[in-house]
Amino acid sequence: MSRFWSPVVKALTPYVPGEQPQMQRLVKLNTNESPYGPSPKALAAISTQNNDDLRLYPDPEGTALKQAIAKLHGLDSKQVFLGNGSDEVLAHVFAGLLKHSKPIYFPDITYSFYPVYCRLFGIESQVIPLGENFEIKTADYQSPNGGIIFPNPNAPTGRSIARADIEALLARNQDSVVVIDEAYVDYGTESCVSLLSGTNCPEHLLVVHTLSKSRALAGLRVGFAVGHPALIEGLERVKNSFNSYPLGRLAQAGAIAAIEDQAHLEESSKKVIQTRTKLIRELSGLGFDTLPSTANFIFTRHPKHAGIKIYQALRDRGIIVRHFKSPRIEEFLRITIGTDEQSHELVAALKEILA
Repeated sequence: MSRFWSPVVKALTPYVPGEQPQMQRLVKLNTNESPYGPSPKALAAISTQNNDDLRLYPDPEGTALKQAIAKLHGLDSKQVFLGNGSDEVLAHVFAGLLKHSKPIYFPDITYSFYPVYCRLFGIESQVIPLGENFEIKTADYQSPNGGIIFPNPNAPTGRSIARADIEALLARNQDSVVVIDEAYVDYGTESCVSLLSGTNCPEHLLVVHTLSKSRALAGLRVGFAVGHPALIEGLERVKNSFNSYPLGRLAQAGAIAAIEDQAHLEESSKKVIQTRTKLIRELSGLGFDTLPSTANFIFTRHPKHAGIKIYQALRDRGIIVRHFKSPRIEEFLRITIGTDEQSHELVAALKEILA
């Protein structure tokens, strides 16, 4: 520990990302990356920007990308905020919209970056327990608060809630921002973005998206938020006090093309959903209990075998999944949905391990 660290740094427990192992032969099912490549149109657009213009700064506003996102969702470009991946977008959200006198609310089992941001920005928080079946119960989010945030579908459980439940939550919670983190929304969850179009756009709803999952651009680092223009203006003030050029030329060009290629998104998402359905069925045949999932991953456990032992046995066979050493979920494994071939290898390995 350095004697030059600030008290804030000394108190931090940083977020731990999924392992990126350097193994010769590897079935990598631990970081929820897409098993399919980005849109060919996105790759072509990135290539066209790989020229001498890289000596110039990119558009700090990302105007063309904002317009593409707004057009796709039937919004105004003033309702769109851009960031270097959705994690940076979320950081600005915590700093700019969730730091108030009252604590913010999020589930006790959820994306583990939320408590990290609370510690970093000095935000008081209160966790709301998931239900008996690991579901988010919006009726429990009724007390006065400084903001509410949760993923839909939730991570790492993969469980989602209906848009009608979120509309009811918005109606009950009018005095603070409700942030819906829709990183995995394209795999079967109702998006709340449609609530933001037209003249009845709720002023306290913010929806966060990433291009890292269903659009297969995790290596490009592009995220965005959509909401009422007043919320977006607040985020822009934070961004321009931190990093006024968050997205490079290559990222903006690739993101625009990916946003416009909706057919590629739908095709690759459909493949993931089909593989997910088949994998859950096969795991059930092996005795696993799997939570309902509308994400590109599943959360599963075996009642007769410890989660950590299955995790290690899979790793010994070159198959990497995610295990969390946390109360209530330490027996679960989070498994990214890969290709059909990767799922076949996973099931074959599990049959060997359980035998």
